[in-house]
Amino acid sequence: MKKTKKMMTGALAAAALVTLTACGEERGYAEPTGTDCDDWDWDKETGTYYCDDNDSTYARSYYHDGKYYGTKTSLQKNADYKTYVSNYKSGIGSGSKGGFGG
Repeated sequence: MKKTKKMMTGALAAAALVTLTACGEERGYAEPTGTDCDDWDWDKETGTYYCDDNDSTYARSYYHDGKYYGTKTSLQKNADYKTYVSNYKSGIGSGSKGGFGG
């Protein structure tokens, strides 16, 4: 009985994750906190947060993996970001084709 309960718990957790992802929850991490930016927006193109607060010291900055980038170019040059973005662009909801009927 314990084995069945563990298996069902795992299946329910996986189903919940798929449901969240299918409903458009593509953000792999939370928006930054503890900054003077009052308006972090999710930028679908880069898959990162973007500070849209002109009065902030982070104005027009991108946030990824605990780091801030002053320009999109500096973000795109980062090796960790390059790996992340290749996975982000090919993930669920990206419009990529494949699998059954793809």
